[in-house]
Amino acid sequence: MTGYDDQNIFAKILRGEIPSFKVDETDRTFAFLDIMPRSPGHTLVIPKAPARGILDITEDDLAAVARTAKRIAIAAMKAFSADGIIIQQFSEPASGQVVLHLHMHVMPVREGIALLPAQTVKADMDVLADHARRMIAALAG
Repeated sequence: MTGYDDQNIFAKILRGEIPSFKVDETDRTFAFLDIMPRSPGHTLVIPKAPARGILDITEDDLAAVARTAKRIAIAAMKAFSADGIIIQQFSEPASGQVVLHLHMHVMPVREGIALLPAQTVKADMDVLADHARRMIAALAG
C-alpha cells in the first residue's frame, strides 16, 4: 500500500479548492453529495484526517465517520422517502476504490428502483442543489 496523496480530489474538496454540495460537517468529518449519484441523495462521508482507506485510518476517526454516516442515513431516509439504505466502503483499487481518501457511500434506495451503475451519469447541478437542501433540512430535524 502506498501512502496518502494530499492532492486527491477529496483532499482538495476539504481545502475548499474544489466546490461541493456539502450537507454536513463536524470537527472530524465532512459529508457531501456524490456528483455522479447512484440514487437521489447519494452522499459521501469522509474524515478530515488524511486517510487513504480503512487500513490506515485511526479508530477514532473511523468511528467519527461511522457516526456521521448513520446520521446521514437517517436523514436520507426522511429526505428521499427511502425504503432502505446502502452503506459501502472500498479500500484500495483492487476493491473498487477510485478516490484514495477513505469515504463511505450512503445511498438511499427505493423498492423496485435499481441503483444507477457507478460513475456513469453526472447529475444536473440544480438537482444536486435541491437534494442538498433536502438533506440539510432533514438533518436539522
